[in-house]
Amino acid sequence: MCIFCKIIAGEIPNYTVYEDKNILAFLDIAPHTKGHTVVVPKKHYERLSDMDLEVWQGIAVGLKKVQEKLDMVLKPVGFNIGVNDGKVAGQVVPHVHWHVFPRYEKDGGGSIHSIINNPGEESLEDLYKKF
Repeated sequence: MCIFCKIIAGEIPNYTVYEDKNILAFLDIAPHTKGHTVVVPKKHYERLSDMDLEVWQGIAVGLKKVQEKLDMVLKPVGFNIGVNDGKVAGQVVPHVHWHVFPRYEKDGGGSIHSIINNPGEESLEDLYKKF
C-alpha cells in the first residue's frame, strides 16, 4: 500500500483541506508555498492513463473546489496546478496526484513553462503529420 493510500485509509494523519467521494486534498508536508495542497483520487492509480473518464471528471470538480477553498482562506493572487505523470516527469509517489500551488506576489516561482524547454529537432509540421 502506497503512502497516499495509507493517508486515504486514515493510517497516516494529514491536514485535510477538502474531501469528497472521489478525492482527498491535504496540505503537503514539504510545502513549496503557503497552502501547497496535494489532491489524490481515493482509488489507487499509478498513472493518469490508468484513470477512467468518471474519475477524471470527479478530479476536475475536486480541483475546482480545492482552488475555491484555498482562494477563500488564503487570498493568493494566482495558482499553478500540475501533475507529475511518470518517474521521468518527477513523480515520486506512484499514486496519481495533483499539486495546487497558491501564488503570491514576489514568491520567487515561475510559470509552468519553466519546467522544461527542450522542443526537439522536429518541425511542428512534421510533428503534426504524426497525428
